[in-house]
Amino acid sequence: MSHPLIPQIFQTAEEVASTLGLEVVDVVLQTNKNPMILRVDIRNLAQDTGLDDCEQMSRALEAVLDESDLIPQAYVLEVSSPGAERDLQGDREFVAFRGFMVNVSSTATHEGKQSWSGHLISRNETHVTISIKGRIANIPRELIDRVELSKSDTE
Repeated sequence: MSHPLIPQIFQTAEEVASTLGLEVVDVVLQTNKNPMILRVDIRNLAQDTGLDDCEQMSRALEAVLDESDLIPQAYVLEVSSPGAERDLQGDREFVAFRGFMVNVSSTATHEGKQSWSGHLISRNETHVTISIKGRIANIPRELIDRVELSKSDTE
């Protein structure tokens, strides 16, 4: 279960990111740490996400959060790039990474397999659809353990 402040923090982070040409990919609040840790993952929409992007976002977001007093207790802000190899989670990510190579693994066998690699086509309420060398595979969502970006888009 996510922390109740996450939606407000996410919205604030998105507003800051949009002014910098960045996109917020994920927001995590680790309340079990002392001080708690707020991790914001960003992506540069125009080029590879770099250290400068993370630094700019960190400075801008920290100023806005401190001014708004949205998080009343002490926290550490970590801004980073999600990296190339990561799990896809939200609908926006499945749209943004359409056409990219993904690895799909399932909790149970489906059509004789538990893992697939192919180009992401779509995700709907019931299936994740990928293209494996031109052949369409529809994998039921209830069986999917994870969908992650492949290390290489040239596989």
